[in-house]
Amino acid sequence: MSKAVVVFSGGQDSTTCLIQALTQYDEVHTVTFDYGQRHSQEIEIAKTLSKQLGAVSHKLLDVGILNDLTVSALTRDIPIEENKDSNSIPNTFVPGRNILFLTLAGIYAYQLDADVIITGVCETDFSGYPDCRNEFIKSMQTALMQGMDRQLEISTPLMWLDKAETWALADKYDSLELVRQQTLTCYNGLKGDGCGTCPACLLRQRGLDEYLANPKDIQAQLAVKCTK
Repeated sequence: MSKAVVVFSGGQDSTTCLIQALTQYDEVHTVTFDYGQRHSQEIEIAKTLSKQLGAVSHKLLDVGILNDLTVSALTRDIPIEENKDSNSIPNTFVPGRNILFLTLAGIYAYQLDADVIITGVCETDFSGYPDCRNEFIKSMQTALMQGMDRQLEISTPLMWLDKAETWALADKYDSLELVRQQTLTCYNGLKGDGCGTCPACLLRQRGLDEYLANPKDIQAQLAVKCTK
């Protein structure tokens, strides 16, 4: 029996990954992390969507220590700045977040006898976060396999997709409207289309507009990438 653990925030990317995973694995579990994020609504949305979509289980882990150790616009009441320099790290970056999340997801996968962890990180639209790069993911996979002495894959279905192609993937599984209306990506904690002004909303909306303007071509692009 194939088993997978999805690192699940209830946002566009992780929800799209969960929808796809449910078609690919016999048993899919989700894990969500409470790290003191400014908007706890995402935890409730993750819990609701996990059950609604049909995950076998949803585990919520308290990792509030991350908030004690780091300062980020996602965890503290400080203004969110638009990142205009592609070489700089935005103030929404939470140092060590994906290191911790993937480590704990690896431990959970070990206990479930799952051999795949799925995460929605993306290098194409990675917003300047160093822990969303493919090189980092491969390093974490190697570390987890060596540290636990077992085969474990970190799967990143969105790694080389832009936001328009991510929308196309949701649409491929007849879930575009579900992802659009029921997920929370907004840095200001608004469900669905969000506030429309924060960097996360702008990226999401640009991708959606691009996809809706030319769905057939973008679906064709997605098909090519998914066969590589």
